[in-house]
Amino acid sequence: MLEFDRTAIERFRFVRNSFDPSTGEARLVYAFDDGPEMTETVVIPGAPFRLDATQLAAAAAATKLLHLIAGVSYYKAAVPPKIEIQDTSIDAKLAAFLESVYLNGLGEFAYRNGLDLHARIVFPHTQEDAANAPAIQLQERALVAIGGGKDSLVSIEALRDAGVNPVVCWIGGSQLIATCAARTGLPTLNITRQLAPELFEYNRLGAWNGHIPVTAVNSAILVLAAIVTGSNQVVFSNERSASYGSLIEGTGEVNHQWSKGWEFEKAFADIVRSRIAADLSYYSLLRPLSELAVARQFARTEKYDAWFSSCNRNFHLLGEKPTQRWCGICPKCHFVFLALAPFMPKTRLVSIFGRNLLDDEGQTEGYDALLEYRNHKPFECVGEAKESRAAMAALTQRSEWDEDALVERFAREIAPQLDASELSIEPLLTLEGEHGIPAHVWEKVRAHF
Repeated sequence: MLEFDRTAIERFRFVRNSFDPSTGEARLVYAFDDGPEMTETVVIPGAPFRLDATQLAAAAAATKLLHLIAGVSYYKAAVPPKIEIQDTSIDAKLAAFLESVYLNGLGEFAYRNGLDLHARIVFPHTQEDAANAPAIQLQERALVAIGGGKDSLVSIEALRDAGVNPVVCWIGGSQLIATCAARTGLPTLNITRQLAPELFEYNRLGAWNGHIPVTAVNSAILVLAAIVTGSNQVVFSNERSASYGSLIEGTGEVNHQWSKGWEFEKAFADIVRSRIAADLSYYSLLRPLSELAVARQFARTEKYDAWFSSCNRNFHLLGEKPTQRWCGICPKCHFVFLALAPFMPKTRLVSIFGRNLLDDEGQTEGYDALLEYRNHKPFECVGEAKESRAAMAALTQRSEWDEDALVERFAREIAPQLDASELSIEPLLTLEGEHGIPAHVWEKVRAHF
């Protein structure tokens, strides 16, 4: 029987990691103090993989990076003051990157649990910088992460139209995502991730729990997949709004989706190029777009109306029930409904969700949070308040919406308190800001947006 006292634990250990090209299985081993080992497995389908010496070295480096990043799921159970890396050493650059991932990626976790992690998250390292990784002759192919929502589908269609070879990838056993991926008609790659069973027992025994930077973990998994499948691009679909968090009075900014933001993307892409393979590009295709611009792009086709879902509550609670895709009460449902509303007929939108969320006074508090009116932005992957305000303002100008309860309330109560510049949607639809999209890809896809 396992024992676990989070207050008594002093060390978190990265014990060892391995990747077997004959089976496609990566094994990631962790432990607290001198306690039992916790082994996570990740399996990439398509084995056996025929890798030469350079590719094997890159796969080993990718597995090492995955081991170090995926450890966040286990470290958070006790947040001990000492971190040990037993099977290898890392340089100062990688250590600084990992400290940023853990500290910022666990920002919401720390806030909700009243923890200060700044002095605790210190990765030991050598002083000597590692040599830069070589190019390993990867092929022109994009592994595109899909989560079943509108964003990844917009990226997939843009890459398809641009003549890039996308492979639609997801991690885990969601039937909803699998069905949505099949709808694209493109090649797919479904990767298996199995958390160590001891973690669930520790949770039962009182481990710290909360949000982790799951996009960082998934990014590292897809980088390993890219190496072993010979693909030169890993593509996510995080828009520029992801870089902005919730402003908490007395605390400052806490970004629920930090690992979807530009700061993480830029740093991770640099680590991938310098420590794994110089010819592997990691980027978000939607970084120059706002959430509203993505919604406008999605609304241009009805191909996925009956298939997509951006409702995280649905994925968490409903699991294998892809016929019920929207809970209608979570921040993601609130925001996606509002973001799509300016760009499609009301009848189409209500048909997608099965109800009109903006004519329900019971949703007032949820929409006030999106508008940052008497509340802060929800801890969810939703757009900025200025986007919600502009979208709501756009609906007040359309007769089919102006009598709905929350639209009418916005026009009467909230809009008069806002500056006129906050009520215009057009400035939010432009392409702008930094991004890491390779020049040859951006040249092809820019016109699509």
